[in-house]
Amino acid sequence: MPSDKLKSYFHLHFIVFIWGFTAVLGKLISLDALPLVWYRMIIAVTIIFLYVKIRKIPLLHSKRLLIGFLFSGLVIAMHWLTFFHAIKVSNISVTLACLSTGALFASVLEPVFYGKKIVLYEVFFGLLVVLGLGIIFKVEGNYIEGIVLALTSAFLSALFSVINGKFAKYNDAAVITFYELLGGVGFLSIYLLFSGSFTHDFFQISLNDLIWLLVLGSFCTAYAFLASVKVMKYLTPYTVMLTINMEPIYGIILGILVFSESEKMSTEFYIGASIILITVILNGVIKNYKKVKN
Repeated sequence: MPSDKLKSYFHLHFIVFIWGFTAVLGKLISLDALPLVWYRMIIAVTIIFLYVKIRKIPLLHSKRLLIGFLFSGLVIAMHWLTFFHAIKVSNISVTLACLSTGALFASVLEPVFYGKKIVLYEVFFGLLVVLGLGIIFKVEGNYIEGIVLALTSAFLSALFSVINGKFAKYNDAAVITFYELLGGVGFLSIYLLFSGSFTHDFFQISLNDLIWLLVLGSFCTAYAFLASVKVMKYLTPYTVMLTINMEPIYGIILGILVFSESEKMSTEFYIGASIILITVILNGVIKNYKKVKN
């Protein structure tokens, strides 16, 4: 029988593979980014709520914490919104290559939130990422809007991770997720209500879109999140970080397999994307080495 650690390692790769598949789903679903994210969050928050009730996890928290959770929900909603919109106006490969800069954005945000010093090698890595992005900008100039949206999504993802890092130390992960998803749905619903977007057409969904939305909201969101929390009990943060960096690679490969021609990019694009991915991984390796050394 494989050990809990080995099973968790393979399970984590499966979860990251699922996260990579969300980009493919974003292209398969014909809905615009806003309704797509709204439906995703509605489905996911319902499943998380049922999970919390079945496990009898208390939901009560202080008003201050609830406000923090709800604000974090707005951040994750905007992250998903810009992510899926980037896929709609460009493609999966461009979006995921730019999204992988999130780890470097987090390196900049952590000193702000945690009072840490800015590290010189992270500044150098940031310059390498700029180089990789410069190559992508140069050869994929027709995807400028998608690149800007994907970079915005990466920044919001980093901001969400840093904020969540503070919450996760003292609160149940399922409860945090429930309130964050609820907050995201709430903010989006208010916008949709006052913009007059809750029309008859908004709730007219094709069977194909409904099936993929259910997969996205349940399997790729609710299940993937809850399962990731479980495997992190058996794996080191370093192992988790390196594995998560495989998400854009899985996503780009899946995009090429599913959509073929529309996802095939120039050689220069893959050079730029490789510079970004290798830089992000090296950043994690050095961080882990410094922690072990200290």
